[in-house]
Amino acid sequence: MALILTFLGKGGTGRTTVAIAAAKQLASKGARVLLAGQDPGPTLGLLLGASPSPDPQELEQNLQVVQFQSAVLLERSWEEVKKLEAQYLRTPLLKNVYGQELGVLPGMDSALALNAIREYEASGKYDVIIYDGSGDQTTLRMLGMPEILSWYIRRFRKVVEDSDLWRTVSPFIQPISSAVLNVSWSGDNFAQQPTNEVNNLLERGRAAVADPNRVAAYLVTTSAPTAVSTAQYFWGSAQQVGLTVGGVLLNQESVTEAISENFTPLAVSSLPSSPPGDWQPLIDALPDLRQVSGLPKPIEIDIPGRQVRLFLPGFDKKQVKLTQYGPEVTIEAGDQRRNISLPPQLSGQPVKGAKFQNSYLAISF
Repeated sequence: MALILTFLGKGGTGRTTVAIAAAKQLASKGARVLLAGQDPGPTLGLLLGASPSPDPQELEQNLQVVQFQSAVLLERSWEEVKKLEAQYLRTPLLKNVYGQELGVLPGMDSALALNAIREYEASGKYDVIIYDGSGDQTTLRMLGMPEILSWYIRRFRKVVEDSDLWRTVSPFIQPISSAVLNVSWSGDNFAQQPTNEVNNLLERGRAAVADPNRVAAYLVTTSAPTAVSTAQYFWGSAQQVGLTVGGVLLNQESVTEAISENFTPLAVSSLPSSPPGDWQPLIDALPDLRQVSGLPKPIEIDIPGRQVRLFLPGFDKKQVKLTQYGPEVTIEAGDQRRNISLPPQLSGQPVKGAKFQNSYLAISF
């Protein structure tokens, strides 16, 4: 399994430069590295002195680079969609629609990029995949997509199955689905086959994002107050999608006590300014980006103590909202929501209290 690394921070703090240096550092240590760029602009190519393509190409020993192009990714993914349709439907409806004809809808870029990263990770060709994305909430929403989509499937499927309309039409689903779609869908297993496949895929994605040995992020900032505040905000937002933040990279600045305090308990590494094309000083200054253990977990569930604790740095209690619906608790912090499915011992138990202290939200049941 490959380790997936990405970088979060305010625009202009040097995320792409850091991503390239990180890729070069890990490749020089023998790791098979894929550097994947999301931005369609020329920045990555100019910094590399090469022209990345939609397919991985070798940049140097152990290091390949690819530039995601949404139109190309959509065309390739569309063929997979048609294969799935043909698998479950006797008469596929999309067979005469071709990927070359499709436009990229707003927001589709993230889903296509996430799927591409998943496929490259599953290929077994790489030890590390470095994703140079937007480095903001868009990247966080992309990594949180498995969690969010699985919630939508759970909730809406339950709503449909409990509705009066579904109870009325469900006796007719089996004969119709057998005759028209050539599948066995009944009132008790509505869309069971494809939905289970999707759920398994999403569950694997959720598990990967929650595992710091598989997916991790680093904050990139300068000493400018706006850059520091933005990095802190992304740190807290990352916890909401279950993403581990491994440390802080202070670009072209020296570490001060105030900077360190802003990001406690994360380690802050100072990165030097270097002439264009001279990557070695930056490579040498980078920490070992694969060492991300020992950090606060985004969520801890204490069943004997009947408590759930969430680590939400970068927020204060006025920015955090808690709601409870059935077996799940929803935490809203900033622009992110997280739905926590409670273990059986706590499921259905009402929230008795919540306290926000020292960057932790402690919920008691």
